[in-house]
Formats: sequence, structure tokens, C-alpha cells
Amino acid sequence: MKTTRFILPLLLLSAALICPPLTRAAERAGIKGILISASNERGQSDPRLATYEPTLRRILRFESYRYLGEGSASLDVPAKGDISLGDGHRLEIETEKSDGRAIHLRVSWVTGDRTLMNTALVLRPGVPAVLGGPSTGKKGEVFAVILVGR
Repeated sequence: MKTTRFILPLLLLSAALICPPLTRAAERAGIKGILISASNERGQSDPRLATYEPTLRRILRFESYRYLGEGSASLDVPAKGDISLGDGHRLEIETEKSDGRAIHLRVSWVTGDRTLMNTALVLRPGVPAVLGGPSTGKKGEVFAVILVGR
């Protein structure tokens, strides 16, 4: 009996030190979305996009870029949320997991009741991802979204 009183607390303490807790503190992911138009027309790009212009030129290969709107969200990982971008566009975001260096997302780009794109991506904080979209209705111009994790 005395041995049991000594061994049982020792076993419980050992289990607490060896086994990780069943729950972890919730991780948060900050995500910013910027709606732009990309055009084949030569001209000045919007100065608000200067930080992203080298990435836009490398990925989209258009001549000029115009800022249309932006929004952001701070979400738990995992969780779901929306980002309104303006001009009737929004992103439905589902954070799946995070390893501390990147956030795994599912993104649906929606305008009105029409889904423009469904994709999965890995977003690293501070490194922009670019989603190329449909025509704006003007010749040689398309919508695009810049996503940035924080």
C-alpha cells in the first residue's frame, strides 16, 4: 500500500513530463488581400503597388498595374473567414495548418455568386503570392489578387 502511494504519483508526474499536452494554444494567421487590375497598356503603375511590382512583372508579365481595393483578416489556424477586397470581390479563406514558417490555405475567389478560382497555397509571412484572374471586360486587362501573410 505504501509502495502504491509512492509509485502512483511518480507515474503521473512522469506521464505529465513525457506526454505533450492534448491542446495547444491557438495559432493566428494575418492575411492581407489586394485586388488589382493588370494591363497590357503602357503607363504608370499605381505607387501603392511599388513593393509588389517586381513580383507582379515576373509572374503576370503585364505592362502596368492598378490598385482596386484591399482587405485583411486575422484567423485562427485552422479556421475559415472572408476578406472583402472591394468592387464586389471577396476571398473565402480556410487556414489548414501552420508550421511557424508558413500557412497552408485554401482560397476561393468569389464575385457575386460566381466563383472565379479555387486553389490551395502555402503562404510565407511577407512573401506575396499572386492569383491571376479573369478579364475586367476591358481589352488586354485582367483582375489579379496579391496575398500576403503576416
